[in-house]
Amino acid sequence: MPTIFEALKWASSFLGERGRDENVGEIYLRHILKKERSQLLADQRRSVPQEKWEEFQAGIQEHADGVPIQHIIGFEEFYGRRFVVSEDVLIPRPETEELIYYGLEKMKMFSEEASSLKAADIGTGSGAIAITLKLEAAQRYGVNMMAVDISDKALAVAKENSERLDAEISFYEGDLLQPLIKEGVKLDILLSNPPYIPLTDRETLSDVVIEHEPELALFGGKDGYDLYKRLMTELPQVMKDRFLIGFEVGVGQGETVAEMLRNTFPEAEVEVVHDINGKDRMVFCVKR
Repeated sequence: MPTIFEALKWASSFLGERGRDENVGEIYLRHILKKERSQLLADQRRSVPQEKWEEFQAGIQEHADGVPIQHIIGFEEFYGRRFVVSEDVLIPRPETEELIYYGLEKMKMFSEEASSLKAADIGTGSGAIAITLKLEAAQRYGVNMMAVDISDKALAVAKENSERLDAEISFYEGDLLQPLIKEGVKLDILLSNPPYIPLTDRETLSDVVIEHEPELALFGGKDGYDLYKRLMTELPQVMKDRFLIGFEVGVGQGETVAEMLRNTFPEAEVEVVHDINGKDRMVFCVKR
């Protein structure tokens, strides 16, 4: 049987030759052997058991064929927590962790005594934004967290994650802000990662994305702005007089979405925030 070192070397070479991420081998082997990264590296000279080696080879082949590693292992790490994922939801990305981080920073505009802030995640998918915001804000604020999605299958995944991670969320099935408007909900905070990929970019996307993630969660119309445009007509109906809005955007879309928010809320402060790679990735709108 190969050693851990040899198994990782094989996977790296195999995936590299097929244009896949060579680091996936380590992620998958850690999952199969149930080892932390430091432990896996310390045990590099140990042999991989026969049945684990066969499972490893099969999974690496599956990923080489285009299946996301998150679907093979069944989860993705996000903000230090494991979120169950499936083909019914977008796999949470590291960029969205930054939306949470900056959102939490900007929430300091609300006093620490605030105990009944109403917040919503629109297009929740796996529930990553809603659940993370609820749990991360719990020590300072009492956030009444709502999550909306048009897909009942996505909501089923989000509900499973909220139960697993012990996060109390109110879920709504519906189109954008419509369920909240119907119930007369008024929000202090709204964070969202709406579909923003232009349909014209479809051909440039990896087959891993196109074939295994829901198009409903990926594409924002011909130019990528369809959902933002619709949100601008609905936001004034749900936001309180003082509010925080945060959107994730596609690279190069920051200033356009910022201008939409300035036109919708002329008295608010609007800021484009760049991610760790220096790309315009978030737009925040604050009315104090």
